[in-house]
Amino acid sequence: MSLARYDQETAGSEHVARGQEAVALQANIKLLEAAQAKGASSPEAAAALHATRQVWNILIEDLGRADNGLPQQLRADLISIGLWVLREAEAIRSGRSSNFAGIIDVTDMIRKGLA
Repeated sequence: MSLARYDQETAGSEHVARGQEAVALQANIKLLEAAQAKGASSPEAAAALHATRQVWNILIEDLGRADNGLPQQLRADLISIGLWVLREAEAIRSGRSSNFAGIIDVTDMIRKGLA
């Protein structure tokens, strides 16, 4: 395989991965919106917060990999955002907050950035 072809396939893989990440974030947003409508102590909230932890833990893990192609500063910034989302989700889960709007807004901004 030529280097040019490898670069093309790698770029395509990154594009596919970004698309998959955007789909996962959109699904998470829908769960969070349903949870917001039902309340922080609802089964929908438990499911949405669990999904939020799963999605953001995967993203943070990927961003921390040495072979991640994003610039180091961008990766660090996105990890910081992800950690904030996880803290906010925990605050809702533990009853210290009932505000899903911040998580929804931030997740949607990241999703839009993947497009």
